[in-house]
Amino acid sequence: MKRNSTESIRITEVCLRDGSHAVAHQFTVEQVRAVARTLDDAGMHYIEVSHGDGLGGSTLQYGRSLVDEMKLIETAVEQCKQAQVAVLLIPGIGTVQELKQAHSIGAKLVRVATHVTEANVSAQHLHVARELGMEAIGFLMMAHSAPVEVLVEQAKLMESYGAQAVYVTDSAGAMLPQDVRERVKALRGALSCEIGFHAHNNLSLAVANTLVAIEEGATRIDSSTRCLGAGAGNTQTEALIAVLQRMDMHLGIDLYKMMDLAEDVVAPIMHRVPEINKGSLAMGYAGVYSSFLLHAERAGKRFGVDPRDILMELGRCKAVGGQEDMILDVAASLRK
Repeated sequence: MKRNSTESIRITEVCLRDGSHAVAHQFTVEQVRAVARTLDDAGMHYIEVSHGDGLGGSTLQYGRSLVDEMKLIETAVEQCKQAQVAVLLIPGIGTVQELKQAHSIGAKLVRVATHVTEANVSAQHLHVARELGMEAIGFLMMAHSAPVEVLVEQAKLMESYGAQAVYVTDSAGAMLPQDVRERVKALRGALSCEIGFHAHNNLSLAVANTLVAIEEGATRIDSSTRCLGAGAGNTQTEALIAVLQRMDMHLGIDLYKMMDLAEDVVAPIMHRVPEINKGSLAMGYAGVYSSFLLHAERAGKRFGVDPRDILMELGRCKAVGGQEDMILDVAASLRK
């Protein structure tokens, strides 16, 4: 494997953001405090904290948070002596005002997330983040669903708006290693900024795909303790750290402390174990946004249809993040 320098690879732990989907956005202050404190002590680089759908996501459509996300962000910031707290913002859900509020309470990095063909809506938020002195990252979701040349075009837009890194985001956990390789390689050849990679494990390829991304030059990597995230979860942090250390790539993150965090702190707060079950596997196969799983299961129960059929139809419709309202319509149409 072609290796990046160890010092250049930075991990963003997403269990307190992507993991919000898996607990129906019911994180408590105490849980965030315990997780953030232990992550910081273990040497984690960045800790992302916000509603699963980013700043402003606590709505009836996406799911109400138990605790206001600004309180959770503030709690995490209070625990971090060396790690930096990050937030996610999806334009149209989150606003510049919420970004400024998150910054005012200590968030240092924002990932501005758009569908892979809609980078143009990120311009304002990336510009404001840079003006605030935050690290500003572009996050191209559902990256499997567009041709490589379109991905490159959209990534160039984000870079032109001030993004200091652009992510290839496998929101559906649908990518095969070759898909990751060609996309990361293409961005590495086209951009001057850093490249990131965010995986889901719906096809059991998250760690493998992450290694391919690193091999091709990605230096910003997402992972989640205990795999806690939407669908079958994300690249499992403690597993990834163990693999990288076996490859003699040491990132300054304590493996034993991450193992203890996973088993002693994160596991007890999980409402459900992220696993490759029939629902999450169907999502990866259909190429559907990973946060749709719980919504599809609820709709399937309500309308008496197989959630897998809902997910497959959403895949055929090319539904994207933010279109959760389609799930009930699809379920109702399948019942007829």
